[in-house]
Amino acid sequence: MELTRIPAIIHGLSPAEREMFSELVNIYTYHRGKNAKKAKYYDGNIPLNKVNLGIALPDGLSGLEIGCAWGAKTVDVLARRSMFDGFVGTGGGDIEELNQIVIDNQLVAGYQKATKDELKFGCTFYTFSADSSFQSKVRVRTHSPQTAAARWNGEKGRIDCGMAIIDTAKDESERGTWKPTKINLYTDDAIIVLSERGYSWHAEKYTHRLGRPLMEPLIWNPTSDKPLGQSRIKEPVRRLIEGYVRTVANATIGLEFATSPQKYLLGISDEQYDQVVSNKFRQYVGSVLASTTNPENGEKPQFGQLPQGSIAPHVDMLRILSTQFSAATGLTVTDTGVVNDANPTSSDAILAQSQTLIATAEELNKGNGEALKTIALIALAISNNTTIEGLSDEQRDIVAHFKNPSMPSVAATSDAAIKIASAREGFAETDVFLEMIGFDQADIRRIKAQEQRTRGMQLLEYLENEPDMNGDEEGADPADEA
Repeated sequence: MELTRIPAIIHGLSPAEREMFSELVNIYTYHRGKNAKKAKYYDGNIPLNKVNLGIALPDGLSGLEIGCAWGAKTVDVLARRSMFDGFVGTGGGDIEELNQIVIDNQLVAGYQKATKDELKFGCTFYTFSADSSFQSKVRVRTHSPQTAAARWNGEKGRIDCGMAIIDTAKDESERGTWKPTKINLYTDDAIIVLSERGYSWHAEKYTHRLGRPLMEPLIWNPTSDKPLGQSRIKEPVRRLIEGYVRTVANATIGLEFATSPQKYLLGISDEQYDQVVSNKFRQYVGSVLASTTNPENGEKPQFGQLPQGSIAPHVDMLRILSTQFSAATGLTVTDTGVVNDANPTSSDAILAQSQTLIATAEELNKGNGEALKTIALIALAISNNTTIEGLSDEQRDIVAHFKNPSMPSVAATSDAAIKIASAREGFAETDVFLEMIGFDQADIRRIKAQEQRTRGMQLLEYLENEPDMNGDEEGADPADEA
């Protein structure tokens, strides 16, 4: 989707707000081409004319399509290692109000989409607004840099202002493009909704009490000169992807020549030559090739075949590229789909080769965990119509919980859980123990409900069979005691 026609003139904006919006539009426009390129490499849309060196690949084969999933692998494999599992409150318990926000806005399921955009472009943005249609009264949305932009404030260590395209429509003036019809401008004290009415744009201002823009980024690999992060599909990775496409194209063409080796006939007449040329495929698949003596010079035709080409050099090049790609991204060589000597041969070897990726996932979880806590606090403040400082200590004392990025097997975690339970009294009664031995939240709820039902039935059975507490056994005659 190519977005065009960002508005230049908007009625209702103050001069300062107009200048702010103009700067954000410039930021968005500057990065739009770069983000589009990263999206193409993620999707594997790399045409041959962009990678052709002009030596082995003829221009006539520029339309040959070669798919490459390395760009998607660079992002998706790491994103799958970052598994957000909700928030944990004081004492390890849940905050019911925050759980409702998570459910209403599908924050756990939406985190995977946001993480992929974060790794693809370097950052992604969460935005907030009050919404009475939700039980939690707050709406949380995500926006990739293809539909949003922000200005960083180094002094405050957060976003200074930002904008997000909320709605679009087809641009009838240019086929295949879309134009924005609603844009939100986020400032320290308001959300300014910019909407198209007819042929002009107008602004409506909605103030808030948080003292900061209602926009929070997830940032991957930030630096001092790039505070909003860097993409996983960086220039060195893109060059390796181009090498893969070029090598596979050369191998495909080489395989065609290997499948139909070049043959030659010497000493034939012009008529015989015309017959051979006009039926090339028939001459190739025919089991008998017959020819008479050349009547012009009396020479007997000589048949020969050139040596077949080999695709082994191309396969060797793919192995080199896959090893370099693994080193550049932290992925295992197995993830590239190329088999070579670096492929692990045992489960221990696979785990050892994944250590770099696991460490990278832990780094991702650490940064995103801090951002998710801020996201939760902003959402809670909007839901309670207060500021972040106005939230209770219990509401502010939350932690984002992630599953183990090493993704151990059920057998390994079960063994560890049983060992911990033997050393720590009461651990076997916790939900954490059940999670470690392989049960999900649905199973845990069913297990605890059935355990509670069983305890209730046992209590009823005990009460029914308990002797009379007044001291008289059933059927005893008081006169006998006298």
